[in-house]
Amino acid sequence: MSSSSRTDMTRRFREVAERVIDALLDDSPEWALDLGDARGASRLTDRSPEADVRRAGMLGDALASLDDIDDDLLPEGDRVDLEVLRTRVSADLWRVSELRPQSWDPLLYSPGEAVYALLERDTLPMPERLRALAARCSALPDHLANARARLADGPGMPRVHVETALAQIDGARTLLADTLPALAAGEPSAPGVLESARLAALAAVEEYGAWLRGQLPGATADPRLGERTYAAQLWYTLDSELSPASLLVRAESDLIATEEALAEAAAEYEGGPRRPGQAAEVLDRLAREGATGPDTVRQVCADALTALDRRVRELDLVTVHDDPVRIIPMPEARRGVAVAYCDPPGPLGPRAYGQDTLIAVAPPPEDWPAERRDSFFREYNSHMLRNLMVHEALPGHALQLAHAARHSGGTRVGRVLSSGTFTEGWAVHAEELMARHGWSENPRENLRLRLFQLKTRLRVVLNAVLDVRLHAGDLTETEAVALLTGRGHQEEGEAAGKWRRAQLTSAQLSTYYVGAVEVADIARDLAEARPSLGERERHDAMLAHGSPPPRHLRTLLGL
Repeated sequence: MSSSSRTDMTRRFREVAERVIDALLDDSPEWALDLGDARGASRLTDRSPEADVRRAGMLGDALASLDDIDDDLLPEGDRVDLEVLRTRVSADLWRVSELRPQSWDPLLYSPGEAVYALLERDTLPMPERLRALAARCSALPDHLANARARLADGPGMPRVHVETALAQIDGARTLLADTLPALAAGEPSAPGVLESARLAALAAVEEYGAWLRGQLPGATADPRLGERTYAAQLWYTLDSELSPASLLVRAESDLIATEEALAEAAAEYEGGPRRPGQAAEVLDRLAREGATGPDTVRQVCADALTALDRRVRELDLVTVHDDPVRIIPMPEARRGVAVAYCDPPGPLGPRAYGQDTLIAVAPPPEDWPAERRDSFFREYNSHMLRNLMVHEALPGHALQLAHAARHSGGTRVGRVLSSGTFTEGWAVHAEELMARHGWSENPRENLRLRLFQLKTRLRVVLNAVLDVRLHAGDLTETEAVALLTGRGHQEEGEAAGKWRRAQLTSAQLSTYYVGAVEVADIARDLAEARPSLGERERHDAMLAHGSPPPRHLRTLLGL
């Protein structure tokens, strides 16, 4: 085939890819704004039945245009972009047509997401932000009216989804009642309609919350996807051929190996032979000694960040960019699913890097009894929080995403579409790196970090076990909590929260384990294939391609 044919096909693919990306961003303005694309900042996603039909048509057309590309004529990077984009479009089409969360998941209509990014990020100049906020507030009443209609006509809502949506509504109320007026106060550019639009949005949120509370008695739908639907969800989420059954076998085998490693580390810490129950006793003692509290969590995390920035540079593990990282309390409007998350600047924004990356940490719910709140502060003790900051910040998510923001390919695919399997896998790999190299020159301190890294590794493996056995099996809450508190050494509050998260997020919990295995395999194979590279050079190479699924990263690295 001639070089001109290859050039023509590459140009054609890139044009098609950019059109498809634009269509995806236009269809989901909240997601687009999170990515830094503010072109739809004044709109909300249309989730009406008519929009579902249009969306399915758009996705079907996009898939057809991608299938018409001859990938044999594309250079390697574009070939990967084609496969990543095709998988994303196929997944979106399956979800809107088959999974149909718009008919049963109230979290899809979370009103806080309508305004949060505009309030917390200065993606736009202030006059434009306030005009966009006024427009979104004006759209919220119809958006939530549509939510009530879709959910009322659907197959039924799971109670856990309704409860979580109600908790997030409290956060949306705070954003509209307090945060938005504070932002607009004294700003001469505030549009005259902003206040009336805000009040109308606040009233709509109250009405929607009251309606949701009224639905609680009848919210009896099973949150389990079932074996067939879960298998499809897992395939699209992981971008892997790994079946639920194979995943469960691998995870349960790795659980035993991790328990052995933890037992050895606990015996070393005590300086004696192994004995039954030793690991649980050592972890419990250290958790009680290092227990945090409502006034200390943030400072422990901030101190850990400072130490990690110094240590990662000192070890020369990977290039550390100087992008600032900041710890914040998790906004109420985003609580109820995970304990922490990393929120980087949007990669499509005018300042894709250099702005603050936010590490949000959720406090325990206010309505928890004192005993369960104490349990939370034992689970997230100072040692565990150090390891959490490795995962969320350095050299985990914040550092990896800073590298990803600097990636430039033939299309925007590598900047827009991110594989959870890779991002979570890298963050778990980062935990292993720090445990292997040590937190400091103090062997005792390093062994404590290793103990809690291994406890977190148990959590990673059990995430996958829980995910599969819940959605493709018949695991009960009692069995799940016993598994997590027993073999996972988790506090009861953490186990209860993980059961809740597993019901809310099918397949996502498996990305940690599958990603960890695949990223570790890539790191090993790259070291064997290129022995001349130092550790920093190898890790920089792994992070130089955005956040592609691990199987595609192998291709890009020539493995």
